[in-house]
Amino acid sequence: MGATVPDILAFDFDGVLCDGLVEYYQTAWQAHGQLFPHSPETPPPGLAEQFYRLRPLVETGWEMPVLLQALLQGISEAEIGHDWPSLAKTLVAAADLTPRQVAQAVDCTRDRWIQADLDHWLSQHRFYPGTLERLQQAMAAGVFAVIISTKEGRFIRQLLAQRGIELADEQVFGKEVKQPKYETLRQVKAGYAERRQLVPQVWFLEDRLQALEAVRQQIDLGSVELFLVDWGYNTEADRQQARQQERIHLLSLSQLVQGFDCWIA
Repeated sequence: MGATVPDILAFDFDGVLCDGLVEYYQTAWQAHGQLFPHSPETPPPGLAEQFYRLRPLVETGWEMPVLLQALLQGISEAEIGHDWPSLAKTLVAAADLTPRQVAQAVDCTRDRWIQADLDHWLSQHRFYPGTLERLQQAMAAGVFAVIISTKEGRFIRQLLAQRGIELADEQVFGKEVKQPKYETLRQVKAGYAERRQLVPQVWFLEDRLQALEAVRQQIDLGSVELFLVDWGYNTEADRQQARQQERIHLLSLSQLVQGFDCWIA
């Protein structure tokens, strides 16, 4: 294929194809009530909207109920954004908790919800406009599409199946693979090269700048085109940093739905 058409198109899931903000908030709220004493029975007005705005600061799931704790303590959004990693650790320690304990509470909350009403849990997710159509168009054009995500593969499959999209086992790499995304990219690239007897051009779409930076540091993945999607869970600072990176392209939804030749400025 030509330079402006990838052989392999790799998508992150949450924040690229799928918006799970509503599910994140509801799971975080339930977990917060279990973890923090004196948690209110009902969330105060505007809490969800604050959580949605600050969600890009969250690197891993245990931080979500801690973010709610910060907001409930009246800490300003500006202060939270100034040094969230340090603040999160301080709040966890102040509650005599560990990130591992908070993570277990989040996972157990989500598992109970899924076991009690999977359809309701699935319904709390939506797909970003045009993303699934672009995925289908790429596959119809012969591009090998894969999803590389920290969400469990079975849930990715169920959410896609609701929209009539079925992917093969070799196209979905979820939380269960337990390895960095760059390692999965490496394996997908090698497998494609072995099957097709050619070195594939790989494009990778992510909403987390840190994940793209990790790929960028892999010498053998130097030919992979990296895209930071501007509609996902990232901040303006992340997007500005991407603009200054030669290897990382900032991608908008309006570009996504156009031809591949419009993706790289």
